[in-house]
Amino acid sequence: METRFLLPNKLKQPGWIILIPSGILGVLAIFFNLEWNFLKMKVFAIYSEGVSFLGGSTVVCGFDKVNVTATIIGIFFLIGSVMVAFSKEKYEDEFIAKIRLESLLWATYINYAILFLCFIFFYGIGFLYVMILNMFTILILFIIRFNYVIYRTSKPSQNEKQS
Repeated sequence: METRFLLPNKLKQPGWIILIPSGILGVLAIFFNLEWNFLKMKVFAIYSEGVSFLGGSTVVCGFDKVNVTATIIGIFFLIGSVMVAFSKEKYEDEFIAKIRLESLLWATYINYAILFLCFIFFYGIGFLYVMILNMFTILILFIIRFNYVIYRTSKPSQNEKQS
């Protein structure tokens, strides 16, 4: 079975090489306010709102000076996770396609269950952090479950070992 929209298998390894460091840097950026000063630059923004009591201003369709550390880390994380999640396996068959579909469905259900709970229990700026993390959770959950199921099904069972 030919799946038309998957990336070539050769992109999976570079995807992991991009995903792991950007994931670590993303955690540092979100939870420990990692920002590199050399990445403060003037960028075009459709909408940018600074913190008003700190002298920030609102820009609509114009240029604003911001630190783009989190933006760059987020872009690399998305590129890496898409490469890992949607690259073909070495041997892509109907069974892999079934696992891929089930993993995506499972990740979607879990993602929205988590989001539902966050709507109930997070408010204010905490909810903003939840929404930032929610952009990535469906890909993370998919990658974890898909690779776990592939690993689990590739191990020989006890009955196969005895034969």
